[in-house]
This record gives sequence, structure tokens and C-alpha cells, in this order.
Amino acid sequence: MKNVAIIAHVDHGKTTLVDKILSFCATLDSKEMAERVLDSNELERERGITIFAKNTAVEYNGERINIIDTPGHADFGGEVERVLRMADTALLLVDAMEGPMPQTRFVLKKALELGHKIILVVNKIDKPGADPQLAIDRVFDLFLELGASDEQMDFPVVYASAKHGYAFTDWDKRDLPESRSSIKPLLDTIVQYARDGAGDPDAPFAFQVTTLDYNDYLGRISIGRIFSGTVRVGDVVLLRGENAAGEPITTKHRVTKLYRFLGLRRIEVECARCPDIIAIAGIEEMTIGDTLCAEDFPAALPRIRIEPPTVAMNFSVNDSPFAGREGKWVTSRNIRERLERELKTNPALQVEDLGDAFKVSGRGELQLAILIENMRREGFELMVTKPQVIYRFENGEKLEPFEEIVIDMPEAYSGGVIQELNRRKGLMLAMENLGSNYVRVRYEIPTRGLIGFRSFFLTETRGEGTLSGLFIGYRPYAGDFSGRTRGAIVSMENGVTNTYGLYHIQERGELFVGPQTPVYVGMIIGLHSKDNDLDVNPVREKKLTNVRAAGSDEALRLVPPRRLSLEQCLDFLEDDEALEVTPQNLRLRKKILNPALRKRSA
Repeated sequence: MKNVAIIAHVDHGKTTLVDKILSFCATLDSKEMAERVLDSNELERERGITIFAKNTAVEYNGERINIIDTPGHADFGGEVERVLRMADTALLLVDAMEGPMPQTRFVLKKALELGHKIILVVNKIDKPGADPQLAIDRVFDLFLELGASDEQMDFPVVYASAKHGYAFTDWDKRDLPESRSSIKPLLDTIVQYARDGAGDPDAPFAFQVTTLDYNDYLGRISIGRIFSGTVRVGDVVLLRGENAAGEPITTKHRVTKLYRFLGLRRIEVECARCPDIIAIAGIEEMTIGDTLCAEDFPAALPRIRIEPPTVAMNFSVNDSPFAGREGKWVTSRNIRERLERELKTNPALQVEDLGDAFKVSGRGELQLAILIENMRREGFELMVTKPQVIYRFENGEKLEPFEEIVIDMPEAYSGGVIQELNRRKGLMLAMENLGSNYVRVRYEIPTRGLIGFRSFFLTETRGEGTLSGLFIGYRPYAGDFSGRTRGAIVSMENGVTNTYGLYHIQERGELFVGPQTPVYVGMIIGLHSKDNDLDVNPVREKKLTNVRAAGSDEALRLVPPRRLSLEQCLDFLEDDEALEVTPQNLRLRKKILNPALRKRSA
């Protein structure tokens, strides 16, 4: 039995590769087969990224291969850290053109620290500009840099195009038809080189939870790996966990349901043994990191420790004039219960009750944005504040989180981007020409320097640039810099916007709302062209008169408003602003709505 985790930087093709493996092994029927079949979450399909780790399994040539598809984005690194514990071998995917990227370093470092055998898959070899040999050289350098063992350095290489469903192992035979026929050579490589799962099936039973799921009929479902022994339905086992204070606790339970994975299905079984990856249902007290074991097993397995969060936001009850109109769950109690439910399956998050708000801390803006988006789709209505980095103080010195970012962009736009990164206290590490008038820059920058940067970056590069980052640790405070360089256009009246009112405002900046949009005093309706906030009346109507002049009654033309996504709204926020989130709308606003009170407090 092989337990294999697929790891890579975001968008290097992990989930697509799993699709082809499942299809080749005939694990799915025609109704189940779809593009990115493991990305079952609605947000995963919309955004084209993997947010939650997934388990599946295939049978190939008499060998059972358990496959774990991991997220690629750095904000979901907590998922990667946990599920790598279930594997003995890691399939490292690298884009043949981009080579190893920041998240490649992170996931590879974790896999090497756990002593995993590494199989390198150079994916997207059919991509224009692909250079597989250069990608392999860069991966080899990365192995050296991360201190890989001699055994780990001797990694097999597979060349693949997951999109077109083929793989081969001999680069010199790449042009032969048989090299581009199927994904079979990859599976053969896994069977030949992947380690058999470690552990003694005859030893006392020990199982550790790495992922949680929930079912209305079965309750909490704990997913993890059996590290030793055998378990059967009806066995009495010990749950070794921790209480709220971090003290060890032990309770007795009876195993009621066992499941193994095959394709997309969970198959109920009566017995499971080491080193299988299974799901156990019916033990509500279990949480991530807990050990389930036989009574004669000596001690709990080492707990899974997750790196602490670096970014925090305040979630509170919506108190705008439109509060309660669109949401189903609007009270503080509703928000608290939802956040407590999230904590049960997502240990990378932390929640602190501040009395009038909840401080929610995570690994990055995207992770918090995904939580907010899920909540609004579930019918929640709430207000959130600007993301803030979490500082540390050691020996009287203020420390802040830093990230390493890699940006690929057209050379024509690089000047403005580099200037803005420098203003945000970034330090350039490298710059290289990628050809086709594209450049790649690598920076170290404070995490707070990236808050609000992504929207600027997309605008500056006309949507043609790509940005990826990785948390690299805490460093001394880099100094102050200004946030958004332009002010907000703020409504000073309640009502419904109209073409006449907006027409006379649009020349002052960029509008976020169109006509016939309900607004209230203190609601942000646009971005001012200057650095100060501007109070305007977007509901003003044209006064009726009997006097007519040639040309005065021609149709007024409005520039289409800029519609902001959730992440763009969070990027936009300043310290005195907040975001009203409802199932139907995202509304930017000032924390103090009354313009006179706002000016007095400034």
C-alpha cells in the first residue's frame, strides 16, 4: 500500500493530474467524471484553486495507492502541514516554464523534514516557453538549499502534461507517439519508487486525526492514517486529546463506523489496518491532532502543531442603516456559533471574543476572505474591518511578519510595480527576463505591505501579471509608510442614486455604484482622484424648469462603475473604514457615518 501526497505551487496542475489518474484507473463512472473532480467546494470551482485537502484512492496492478490532493496557495499551508503526516511519499509537481515557486519551497521543506521520498513531476511540458531541464536544475538546487538527504536527492523524474493526460520518463523519447499516449508511466513510477506505508499491522492500534468532516446522519467524521495495528467496528478504544487549557485528557469510546476511500466514494468496511487512510464516524469529541488508540498503546502520537496566524480582522454585527434587510443570520450569537463551528475543522484560524466584535486571525487575506464568502453564501450578514498584521515583541523589539513574493508581469508595467513595492518597504532580491517581453521580480516585503497592493497590481498590469507569496518569518519592524494614496468618495445623503447625481460626481474620481443603487450617509461610492475624502450627494435630482436651452437636455452618459470583488474590497479598506457583507451586497463604508462627527474625530 502506497500513501502519496501531491504537492506543488498554486496552479501547477495537481488536481488536474489526479483527475487523469482516477480516469485511467477507471475509478469513476461517467456520471462522476468531471473536470477538477476533487474540487467539490463551490468556491474551489469558481476560483480554480484547491482550498481543502482531499483524499482518494485507486487500485493499480494489484497495488492500492492512497492519494492526497493538497492546496497550493500559501494561505492554506495549515492544510498541507497536517495532511503530509498521512503520506510516506510526495509527488512534487513543478511547472515546466515557471520552475519552483515560493509555495514549492514551503511544501517541499515540510515533506523533506518528514523524511518523505520525493518523485518529481515536471508538468505542462507542452506549454509555450517550457524548459523542463532548467526546471529540474532549479529543483535540484532547491533540494540542496533545503538540506535534503542523499536518498531524497536521488529523485526519479517524470515528464507530464496533466491537461492532455500523458506522462513519460525518458526525455530523449519525448517525440515518440507512445510517450504521449497515457498517464501509465507515472503510475508505474509510483509503484516502483514510492515507499510502502510504514508501521506494524500487528502492533497495538494507533490512529491520528488530520482532517474533519461532518454528516447530518453520522455526525463528526474524523479522517486520518492508521500508524500501527488494526481496528474493527465495535472495538473499544482510547481517545487521547487536550482540553482548552492544553492539558492531556483520555476518554473511552466504541468504534461504530469505519470507511475506506476509493475514487469519490467512502466505502464502509468492518476492519482496517496499518498503514491505510480511513474515516471514523461517531466520536464527536475528536478533533485535529488527537490520537485514537488501543488501551495498551503507550502514549499519544506527537500532536500536529500549526504555524501561528499572521493577519487578523474584526468581525462584528452589521450596524448600518440597511442592517437586517438581506441576511438570515444577523446577531452576534449567530456569528459566534458560526466561527466556533469553523474552528472545529480549521485549526489554522484563531478567534478571540472582544465583547462587541470577534478578532479572527488566519494565515493570510485569502484565507479570511474565503471564510467571509462562505458565511455570506450561508445567509450571514456582518461587518468586517481592514486586515491587520499581528506583531510580536521580543526583547523590547517590535517584530512583524515578512513574505517572499514572486511577480511575473509584462516588462512595460514593471516600473510602476517596482516603485510601489519599494514605497511599501519591499527589498528586491532578484530580477530576470523571461522572454516575450515578460520579467520576473522576487521581493522580500512586510506582510502589511501586501495589504491593499493586489488591487493596485491588477490595475497597474492590466490583469496580465501574476503574484504569489510565502510567509518567511518575523523580522524587525520595517518602518512606517502611507496606505492608500487616494481618498474615498462618500455619500452625504440617504436615498437612491440617479444618473444626474452621479454624472456630476464621476469627473472627481472612479465610481463603484451605478444609478438606482440604494445608498446611505457615510457609504463609500467611489475612489477620489486626490488624496482626501470627498463628501458628495449622489441622489441629487435635476430641478424642473420651463426654460429649455439647445443641448441641455441631451442624454447624460455615465462611465460604467467599477465592481469590486470581496478581496478588492478588503484591499481598499483603511483604518477608519469597514465592509458591510450581506448575501446580496458588499458595501464599503466609513466606521463613523455622520460626516460632522467623522471630521471632528480626525
